Amino acid sequence: MTDAAPRTLRAAIIGTGGIAHAHAKAIADLAPRIELVAVVDVDAARAEAFAERFGARAVYTDAADLFEAETLDLVHVCTPPVTHVPLGIQALRAGVPVLIEKPTALSLDEMDRLAAVSLETGVPALTVFQHRFGAAAQHLMGLVREGVLGRPLVAVCETLWHRSPEYFDLPWRGRWAVEGGGPTMGHGIHQFDLLLAVLGPWTRLSAFAARQSLPTDTEDVSMALVEFDSGALATVVNSIVSPRETSRLRFDFEHATVEVEHLYGYTDADWTFTPAAGHEHLAALWEREPSDEVSGHRGQLAQIVDALSGGDDPGVGVIEARRTLEFAAATYASAFRGRPVLAGEIRGDDAFAASMDGGLVPWAAIKEAAK
Repeated sequence: MTDAAPRTLRAAIIGTGGIAHAHAKAIADLAPRIELVAVVDVDAARAEAFAERFGARAVYTDAADLFEAETLDLVHVCTPPVTHVPLGIQALRAGVPVLIEKPTALSLDEMDRLAAVSLETGVPALTVFQHRFGAAAQHLMGLVREGVLGRPLVAVCETLWHRSPEYFDLPWRGRWAVEGGGPTMGHGIHQFDLLLAVLGPWTRLSAFAARQSLPTDTEDVSMALVEFDSGALATVVNSIVSPRETSRLRFDFEHATVEVEHLYGYTDADWTFTPAAGHEHLAALWEREPSDEVSGHRGQLAQIVDALSGGDDPGVGVIEARRTLEFAAATYASAFRGRPVLAGEIRGDDAFAASMDGGLVPWAAIKEAAK
C-alpha cells in the first residue's frame, strides 16, 4: 500500500497588479501541490482577466466576500502597502495564513498590531523576502551557522536602481502615508533583509537620506553604516537614482569573501567565492551541483508549501520580518535625527515607531516654510 498523495493547498490572491503575476506564476509552477482558486480586486474587469489567465475559478471585489465563501490554506496580499496590515488582519481572523508583499507594514506600531493578532489567532503572518530562499543564499547561511568561514568582518549591501519620474504617476507611490517610504522600504529592503539573515542581529547604525531628484515626498536614496552584534561592519545603500542598475552583496569573513551581483533575482552563477590565503580548501565547501533557479517567489513559496503541508512553521514570520522593518525605521530615524540609533531604541511613543518619517523629513520642513 502506498501513502495517499498530499492534499492540494488552496490559495487566493488579493490585488492583481504587477507583482501579483509573480505570485500566480509561482503557484502555477508548484502545481499540483498548490492551486490558485480565487482572486480579489476592486477592479472587477482586471480581476476577471487575471483569473482567466491563471486559471482561478472565483473572482471577488471584496476580501470579506472571499473569506466568507472560500476555504483557503493561504492568501497572498499583493495590494498597495497601506492596505497590507488591514487585509492581513482580516485573513488571520478568518483563520487563513497570509503571505504579504513587502513592506509588511507602514510602521513598527502597525507591524506590532499584526503580530498581536497572529499570536492571538495562532495563524502565521508571513512576508515576501524571496532572496533568502535562493540556493546560494541558503548554502551560505548554512556555512555561516557551521562557523567554517570564520567571523564576519565587513559587508557591503547595495541596491542601486533607477526609476523615472513617471514611475510615481501611481498615486500611492512616493508618499509616506501610503507607501511607507522610498527605496529603503520598497526597493533595498530585499537586499538588506538578506544581509540581516546572513549576519544576524545589528547593534547600531548611522544613516543619511536625501531626495536628490525625483518628485516624491519620500527619499530617493539612503545610506547607512551598521555595526552588528558580531562586531562586523557593513555599508547599506538604497537608491533609485542610479542609471546603471545593480544589486550587490559582499561578505568578507576571516577565511573567505562571498559575493553576489544581480538585479532583480540571482542564480548560482551570480555568486563568487574567494578563499583567503591558507584557506583554499574552503572552495570545495562552496562547490555543489549548481542551481539555475532565480531567487524569486517560487523558492519561498515552495518552502511555505512544505511547511504548511508538514505542519511546520513557515518563514519569514512576523517576528523576523519585524527585525527587517526595524532596520528601515532606524535608517530613517538616524538620518532625520542626525545621530546613531541603537537596536531596540525605537519603541513606545517614539515618533519613528508610529511612522517611518517621524514627522522630521527635512525637505518637507523646507517646503512648508516656503509656503
